[in-house]
Amino acid sequence: MDETAENTSLMAMREASVIENEFAQLSTEAQLSLLERLVHRTRVAVTSRLDPWEAGLSAMAADPEMQRELTRINAEFHAAEADHLGND
Repeated sequence: MDETAENTSLMAMREASVIENEFAQLSTEAQLSLLERLVHRTRVAVTSRLDPWEAGLSAMAADPEMQRELTRINAEFHAAEADHLGND
């Protein structure tokens, strides 16, 4: 590794350490929210190389708000599925 790359790597490690320390100061809820947003942003960046339709679908599936809504919908249907109506 040349000197420039080594310096860049050291700077990145210091910056990551500062970010990690700041992150540790957040509440658990804020940490989780930030992690969800970062994962969502990363997934969107990765999937942007896909077909636009697939990228949009992947972004929607990775969206924490969409995941919460799907969890809520699944909970509503769980009671109906428990009665086994329609399963002959």
